[in-house]
Amino acid sequence: MRSIKYCGQRNLGKSGLRVSCLGLGTWVTFGSQISDEMAENLMTLAYENGVNLFDTAEVYASGRRSSFVITTKIYWGGQAETERGLSRKHIIEEIVRAMTFVINQGMAMYWGTSRWSAMEIMEAYSVARQFNLIPPVCEQAEYHYFQRDKVEVQLPELYHKIGVGAMTWSPLACGLITGKYSDGVPECSRAAMKGYQWLRERVNSEEGRRQLAKIKELHLLADRLGCTAAQLAIAWCLRSEGVSSVLLGVSNTDQLLENLGILSQMNPQTVTEMDAVLGNKPHSKKESRA
Repeated sequence: MRSIKYCGQRNLGKSGLRVSCLGLGTWVTFGSQISDEMAENLMTLAYENGVNLFDTAEVYASGRRSSFVITTKIYWGGQAETERGLSRKHIIEEIVRAMTFVINQGMAMYWGTSRWSAMEIMEAYSVARQFNLIPPVCEQAEYHYFQRDKVEVQLPELYHKIGVGAMTWSPLACGLITGKYSDGVPECSRAAMKGYQWLRERVNSEEGRRQLAKIKELHLLADRLGCTAAQLAIAWCLRSEGVSSVLLGVSNTDQLLENLGILSQMNPQTVTEMDAVLGNKPHSKKESRA
């Protein structure tokens, strides 16, 4: 497999919106872990290398619009009751109506969901059809070697039925896949940051140690393929059906350039070898019935 600098664009689900297959996420790093100058450098470098998708939320740092595709989220918001939460008033029908209003007013072009279940997404689509409203075009979901079921089993079905694409995040499992935690938790790592006790516990757990052992095997595979562990993991995410874009989380330009240098393709033999190491390939409903 050959390394390339940039992988091009894909449609977001079955919508007409073209997004770069790699996007830049701002959770954790922007506004807290890195300086404003570094954030600007990362956005500029990403854009110069073909990235046009930048993911934000009300609690993340935001960006400017031009030829960028900027995503944001509602839910967390501020501290007041009117600024957060999906209360009784914010049922699915109200969300679909609100998003249709936002689009009709020219404040957005498309809308999608984040961390919704397949049933909730299908319900939103049904509401849109029933009341002649605008349905979601994508779902944002966690996806990496150790979090597979939703993106590989549930979302492809929605992609074929209603055209919802997947925008995935955490391809390196909060840095676990890079191998940085193989010998403990480095002081400068995310797991050492305030508020990330859950990540430290995950790294030091029995399951975490099992995952790190598998990651070591996959590092050997990456060496054999002539790429880094991060590049292999990102290419693995992109090979999944229905994945429109993979969001990257980086804290410096070296990390960004490494992650943008993805593999041009994942051949079936490599995928099969990786599945054998991971031992957690999910099975679709059809496979389960068979």
